[in-house]
Amino acid sequence: MTNFLDLFQGFGVMAASDPKVVAVRIVLVILGFVLVWLGRKGVLEPLLMIPMGLGMSTINVSAMFFDPINMASKLEVDRAAVNNLFLDSTIADNDKLMTLMQIDWLQPIYTLGFSNGLIACLIFIGIGSLLDVGFVMKHPYISATVALFAELGTIFTLPLAAMWGYNLKDAASIALVGGADGPMVLFASLKLSPHFFVPITVVAYMYLGLAYGLFPYLVKFMIPKKLRMINMPPDDPSLMISSGQKLTFAVVACVLLSFLFPVASPLFFSLFLGISIRESGLDKFQHLVSEIVLYGSTLTLGLLLGILCEAKTIMNPEVLPLLIFGMLALTLSGVGGILGGYFMYFITRGKFNPVIGIAGVSCVPSTAKVAQKCVTKDNPSAIIMHYALGANIFGVITTAIIAAIYISLLQNS
Repeated sequence: MTNFLDLFQGFGVMAASDPKVVAVRIVLVILGFVLVWLGRKGVLEPLLMIPMGLGMSTINVSAMFFDPINMASKLEVDRAAVNNLFLDSTIADNDKLMTLMQIDWLQPIYTLGFSNGLIACLIFIGIGSLLDVGFVMKHPYISATVALFAELGTIFTLPLAAMWGYNLKDAASIALVGGADGPMVLFASLKLSPHFFVPITVVAYMYLGLAYGLFPYLVKFMIPKKLRMINMPPDDPSLMISSGQKLTFAVVACVLLSFLFPVASPLFFSLFLGISIRESGLDKFQHLVSEIVLYGSTLTLGLLLGILCEAKTIMNPEVLPLLIFGMLALTLSGVGGILGGYFMYFITRGKFNPVIGIAGVSCVPSTAKVAQKCVTKDNPSAIIMHYALGANIFGVITTAIIAAIYISLLQNS
């Protein structure tokens, strides 16, 4: 029997582990299968969920009796130590990190690209290269209004989480899940709650995938079919925005926001760099950042998020309330966005489709697609995408500003 457990270490680790840990590992393996299946079916975002689900399932069956630090340092090896060959997110000592970076194959990527926010910035460059800020510039007041309403979750979840017992830094990091902007959550949690950023980031990205599937039900619940069928007028041809104007907007907005909120300047710079590349006509650069950088970073991010869903991380007693508050933040933001859509509906005396409000939740371009899909289902001839994208893009900017405000006010508290 001993030889069998030595040969197949998975059984040996399972036999030596706490039954609760074993049960959680099994649940996470099954959840990983479900995420892969839902991604394949298109219910959740496949680009993120398939590598994340596979990583989640794999890491929870890859534990082995392994003591890499002592082994590499030629010290006495702890034969009961359980580790893996992927990465260790709990190590902070520089010497130990350097050792693990030579052993665990994902440790260099995690240490040099994930835990410092680099991947978040690379994704923002790619996202920026796909954004047409002309939608914002044509309808700035509508876009701003809807986007501000859609920050309901990022604002109201903070005091609720603080009342529960989280400190203000942790509460702010959790509240930013309501902004539905994964790179923003990753970056802000690194600044405010570095001890907590792994579960917060994992929860944020899991919920972003769920939002893609659940927001249509929220729209259907809050908005009657008659209002969902409202068509939006086409843009006025005289409001054409040139590439030069868009580039000027990007440069001025980047410099101004970085001056006002330097703590978030890496994100502002990354987003507006992508926009500037798009509007400058740098086709080779745009192909590089919108295809290779964006999708390569997304694959890496999904893989790392799955690998970080290890049972011991998820079993942290502080994670369960985080799951609840994360869902609350995202739901409140969706509700707030729809309320913003209703606000514009009444301001325009019934000439605005309230479904556009859900696009104010800044998961670009997913929530804009959700809005158009919901409307098309009830009225195939209705086009709201040009307004939805304006709210969607402005939502990215408002979420970045709120994140910057939280970091500025709380980072040194």
